[in-house]
Amino acid sequence: MKIFTVGSKSFVTSFQLAGVPGIISESPEKALDDIKKLTDDSDVGLILVSDDVTESINDELTALRAEKSTLVFALPATGSEKSEVDYRVMLKKILGV
Repeated sequence: MKIFTVGSKSFVTSFQLAGVPGIISESPEKALDDIKKLTDDSDVGLILVSDDVTESINDELTALRAEKSTLVFALPATGSEKSEVDYRVMLKKILGV
């Protein structure tokens, strides 16, 4: 199974440094299109999305999660007001490693 990230340049780059590929999507509409394309790929099992692009597309993501078997998680964006996030630790928790 493949893992992908979708979001801002800094969010995607953070995961690319850990070996996780991603798609830079600065707008929620582009992010939703990219997520839909990724969920159509049967090799993709997990999509990590920057929460700064998911706020306005939450309803669409909920519907997509119900239709597809691919897991789609929203994570705090890099530099967000939420506490600093260690993406490696969070990814290990999601994957159960």
